[in-house]
Amino acid sequence: MTRWRVLIEYDGGPYVGWQRQKNGPSVQQAIEEAVFSFCGEHTRVYGAGRTDAGVHAFGQVAHIDIERPTTADTVRDAINAHLRDEPISVLEARIAPEGFHARISACERVYLYRILNRRPPPAVDLGRVWHIPWPLDADAMHHAAQRLIGTHDFTSFRATACQAKSPVKTLDVFDVRRAGDEIHFHARGRSFLHHQVRNIVGTLERVGAGRLTADDVSAALEARDRAAAGATAPPEGLALVSVGYPDD
Repeated sequence: MTRWRVLIEYDGGPYVGWQRQKNGPSVQQAIEEAVFSFCGEHTRVYGAGRTDAGVHAFGQVAHIDIERPTTADTVRDAINAHLRDEPISVLEARIAPEGFHARISACERVYLYRILNRRPPPAVDLGRVWHIPWPLDADAMHHAAQRLIGTHDFTSFRATACQAKSPVKTLDVFDVRRAGDEIHFHARGRSFLHHQVRNIVGTLERVGAGRLTADDVSAALEARDRAAAGATAPPEGLALVSVGYPDD
């Protein structure tokens, strides 16, 4: 039995999320079926992040245990051959180190959220950005976001259905920068609560529009009440960029 570490990108639009669910197709299911078609083995694919419906990934990491003797290139190419009708691609496969687990071993996750901030709607990036036609102040959003850096109880930015044992997380980076017509939100931390990034972006959008201030964001954090923060930003603007591990 060999444990393979694979690097994956996907368009989350057609899926109910990473994790297998009864209400529709998932990324995990598509990859597991591709592995079975390749080697005839029923195996579980474990991802580093359980992205929601509509959320994309440029650098999802997963591990797969395969009994059949094979090579890294074959694992990558064979899975991709059976995913040819899916917007999923295995970018790399390599033998995982002893004890490696895609989710448990991860020490850092990086997310990017994109807002298209212009009057005309998106065409090429439809389904990959949150379109906001009114002006937003990126500097004000960045200033407010810095109130959330550090270790805090993020109950106000946590989905009501979040299953994490504790609402306390450490947010290492949350930068907001304008890039032409887009505003990019870069988030980095060891782990995140369900909807945490999207709830923060939804709150910061209100700051950018002049409806809230940085002090309001601080007050929302201290309230430890989901109702104190802004709405949840839509999923299509979010992507899992990369996952870091101690041995990388």
